[in-house]
Amino acid sequence: MSAPFSWIEPHPSGIRIVPADAWVDPSQAVDTALVTHGHADHACGGHGETYATPETLAIMELRYATRDGATPVEYSETVRLKGGVDATYIPAGHVLGSAQILLEHAGERVIITGDYKRRADPTCRPFEVMPCDIFITEATFGLPLFTHPPIEDEIAKLTKALAGNPEACVQVGAYALGKAQRVIAELRRAGHTQPIYLHGAMEKMCRLYEEHGVDLGELRLVADHEKDDMRGSIIISPPSALNDRWSRRLPSPITAMASGWMRVRGRARQRGVELPLIISDHADWNELANTIAEVNPQETWITHGREDALLRWCELTQQKARALAMVGREEEDE
Repeated sequence: MSAPFSWIEPHPSGIRIVPADAWVDPSQAVDTALVTHGHADHACGGHGETYATPETLAIMELRYATRDGATPVEYSETVRLKGGVDATYIPAGHVLGSAQILLEHAGERVIITGDYKRRADPTCRPFEVMPCDIFITEATFGLPLFTHPPIEDEIAKLTKALAGNPEACVQVGAYALGKAQRVIAELRRAGHTQPIYLHGAMEKMCRLYEEHGVDLGELRLVADHEKDDMRGSIIISPPSALNDRWSRRLPSPITAMASGWMRVRGRARQRGVELPLIISDHADWNELANTIAEVNPQETWITHGREDALLRWCELTQQKARALAMVGREEEDE
């Protein structure tokens, strides 16, 4: 008789489902991949078969030209893999199409969260708590100093800066998948109806979100407009375009960046950010701890991030846990 949970194997490059000969979020091409979401530290092209939500598959086609062997899995849908393993996709609340994956085999239940957040987000389905035996969680912001403020407060900072500088613009550095669209959607929710200008690198992903029912309002490309057209406007660009030659075409830009890392003042100074916006698509410290408590698994496995602190919290609360040696699992601008 095999040992409990011997059918699930963590490796530096991904999590292997042994009886199915499949991998979750592998960092290199494999025969069969189950993908939680479209960020490059969890998804790549070249797999023989790819199981993911329809939205994630659309993102992967756009980013990694993944077409062949793509099998869409809707939320709450269960697919049977080889070796008697069932996989069910559950909303993770991270970005459009993001999913936790519930794996069931031999009466044992394992959830792999991928990345997730617990805050409301108008651009994606909210995280759902699901009971399991082993909960495999991220810990990107797994330190007590990381407590994300209400996003309404951060959006208010942005609109206040804009209102106070009508001859300038505010250039917001935001990750192209998820963060940019969330910032735009939250601006719309806050009543900002003016056109929002995009760096060219943001356009295709924003259009993909719109095709999947996310209303982003009027968007314009910076390249199609003169500098004076953009006075008193918000510009969304990749973080790499902040203080770059590209930004010279903007009218007196006030540089902002939307990221959970903006909680660390040194990072904001390092990037030359005048207006740090603490907006994260990951769970903060309290949300990580509360989620583990809600799920109440037999054991928690921590894939990446600030593993040591969360591992210590589990020990102090008498919860069995282990840290996994996953590599390449963080994108700095998230």
